[in-house]
Amino acid sequence: MADIADKKPNVNAKVKKAKGGGGGGGKKKEVKKETGLGLIKKKDENFGEWYSEVVVHGEMIEYYDISGCYILRPWTMAIWEIMQAFFDAEIKKMKIKNCYFPLFVSPAVLEKEKDHIEGFAPEVAWVTKSGKSELEVPIAIRPTSETVMYPYYSKWIRGHRDLPLKLNQWCNVVRWEFSNPTPFIRSREFLWQEGHTAFATKEEADKEVLEILELYRRIYEEFLAIPVVKGKKSENEKFAGGLYTTSVEAFVPNTGRGVQGATSHCLGQNFAKMFDITFENEKGEKAMIWQNSWAYSTRTIGVMVMVHGDDKGLVLPPKVASVQAIVIPVPFKDADTQAIFDACLKTVEELTEAGLRVEADLRDNYSPGWKYSHWELKGVPLRIEIGPKDLEKKQVRLVRRDNSSKVDIPMVDLVKEVKETLDKIQQNLFDVAKQKRDASIQVAKTWDEFTAALGEKKLILAPWCDEQAVEEDVKARTKGEIGAAKSLCSPFDQPELPEGTLCFASGKPAKKWTYWGRSY
Repeated sequence: MADIADKKPNVNAKVKKAKGGGGGGGKKKEVKKETGLGLIKKKDENFGEWYSEVVVHGEMIEYYDISGCYILRPWTMAIWEIMQAFFDAEIKKMKIKNCYFPLFVSPAVLEKEKDHIEGFAPEVAWVTKSGKSELEVPIAIRPTSETVMYPYYSKWIRGHRDLPLKLNQWCNVVRWEFSNPTPFIRSREFLWQEGHTAFATKEEADKEVLEILELYRRIYEEFLAIPVVKGKKSENEKFAGGLYTTSVEAFVPNTGRGVQGATSHCLGQNFAKMFDITFENEKGEKAMIWQNSWAYSTRTIGVMVMVHGDDKGLVLPPKVASVQAIVIPVPFKDADTQAIFDACLKTVEELTEAGLRVEADLRDNYSPGWKYSHWELKGVPLRIEIGPKDLEKKQVRLVRRDNSSKVDIPMVDLVKEVKETLDKIQQNLFDVAKQKRDASIQVAKTWDEFTAALGEKKLILAPWCDEQAVEEDVKARTKGEIGAAKSLCSPFDQPELPEGTLCFASGKPAKKWTYWGRSY
């Protein structure tokens, strides 16, 4: 989007110095003072450049030499793996099995479902050469896998005993975005899971759509500490070729943009008709299956950075942080450095045995102040400081990343206090994000109220007549340099709609409340 450009931050620019700190315990090794730490841009002043800086300096990604493609560094992959472990275990409880289908799609198969391919056509990347030879038939790289998988569902499903068929794959997909690629949010290749399930009845399909959507809500709210709205997409915004789409919608108050967090689609029987996926039911009659597809991607991580990050860098929720607490020795000139280091290692060992992800930074060529800034930039939720006075008093100092509060705790209470503090950080991140999101919601009942709220970067809740032509008109009337407004979702939790309420855009009788805004 216009507020975030795919522009590399200048990693060699002179940036803010880290805070000063103690020496290296009497060692002669030079302690570094000048650093490449800190962010030049501020979140409230230049969000796009701040975001680009924070994902690079926070060691989440590195820019690649093909625009729109990014290297996902270990700090990012650890977050992805934690979410993956949760989601994979939950879908296995639902008897969904993992599989893997090829990356390549033949044109004949890809183009079989007309609405579907029209929705994806501009984003499809094609392989046209092998070495120096032109391929006789170009091969598409999957933008999603409905058309890759469903010819084989037709082969595997014969009778009612073959149902339900419930498969998921963890993979990459390619969508050749041309406008404003953004790390995590809009990239040409990204990681995701995609589930594809087949049922004998619509009731079973409808039930699963909502079960999966609830798992997506849990990923955002319980793991990433981001409030989301569960709802249904409009006909214009639903998945191309599907029956209906449900989603969890997040919001970034700094930019006034919604983010489609994850989607769970009921495909109905449209793909079953295209790919002839039929079965013999219990009465011996030929019947058509009902299908769902659902996915969430590494976009989740970008939303987390946007919502929680600050001018010091990343702020990671403890549940997904690769390192939940960093232990830093704070020796003075004549201190017993080895004793302090030993206490740090003992602290790491004790907390690790308690199931926490904890590391110590014992590098002696960096000052404690440099280390504070380094780990703040990387978003580690909790800092544990141990100096000579802490050893004397048999205590450690805890410093929270989310609000910078400090507290000294007895070493005997270490595990209990650290666990409680991490829980408090997780909850506080969610509470603060929800408060900011809720403060951004504006009810608009007229077109003038709608345009005023849009100009103030609000998440707009408006009564709507639920007509496609009206939504197209809203897009046309709000089109500008920073993008048009569109419907985000109609929340399942509907406020009361008094009789006689009119649509904000058309003046016709309103049928529902819908969230509107600009979006990524």
